[in-house]
Amino acid sequence: MNITFRQLRLFLALAETGSVSGAARAMHVTQPTASMQLREVTEAVGLPLYEVIGRRVHLTDAGRELAATARGIVDTWEAFGQRINAMHGLTRGRLRVAVVSTAKYFVPRLLGRFCARYPDIEIALEVLNRDGVVQRLRDNMDDLYVMSLPPPDMDLEDHVFLSNPLVLIAWQGHPLAKRRRIALADLRNERFVLRERGSGTRLATDRFFAAQGFEAPTRLELGSNEAIKEAVAGRLGIAVLSKHALRSSELETDLCVLPVQGMPIPSQWHVVHPRAKQLSPIAQVFREHLLAEASNGAGVAPGDRPPLQSPP
Repeated sequence: MNITFRQLRLFLALAETGSVSGAARAMHVTQPTASMQLREVTEAVGLPLYEVIGRRVHLTDAGRELAATARGIVDTWEAFGQRINAMHGLTRGRLRVAVVSTAKYFVPRLLGRFCARYPDIEIALEVLNRDGVVQRLRDNMDDLYVMSLPPPDMDLEDHVFLSNPLVLIAWQGHPLAKRRRIALADLRNERFVLRERGSGTRLATDRFFAAQGFEAPTRLELGSNEAIKEAVAGRLGIAVLSKHALRSSELETDLCVLPVQGMPIPSQWHVVHPRAKQLSPIAQVFREHLLAEASNGAGVAPGDRPPLQSPP
């Protein structure tokens, strides 16, 4: 097959953006040029690679195979470029990180400190629900992934780097807020506002309630922490949320944490990637940065900056 590297990158952009126009913008070419190049790729493979349904591109089996191959080739080439930069004493390149939505409360700060040390590194951060991050992990679309419950059916390199306590919150002035100790049985007449099914918070919550033999009367299921906090402040119910999602100002004005026996529910933040994936030098350094920052709280001193090195 005679397919150029640029055509591979164009097809990968098509797979990632879901449209020919999006791929054209990503590769800085006109849409007619992109369409012509994609047609040549299809002809070279000799099988249909995608179809357009409702203005959205859907890859065929052959297209998914080509996208996975293209992604591996592009990752290998970018890692080579980073190793060459490291030999020149330069720290530049691209880092792709996907995180679940609750991690948005602390990961950007860690990324900010990393960028302050390595200003020439370009960051692509994807913030999605757990299902979205897991799908990107299965498709090997990023360098690293941050979540609280990695999928158990994948062979992953997994590092725990931060605790993620889940607490029960209510509105300020809730009758139970004055209690020093609350049993789960005391909540049987309450209504719960819970995260959507499949989220890390919901999975951990359901597991905890099942272990305690408690069935939470559910009023609402919502897909964002902010929406849940607003619902609780509006007295629609009580909720289980990560402590990382709560600001001190909210706990002083609108919300409170209820002292329930057995809570906080223990949970942890993981940074993962497929075990078979060879991390780029930049991804290796960022993972070490993440582990160091989380372990010491305040972060490492500027003089302790780890060097970019080529993997053995």
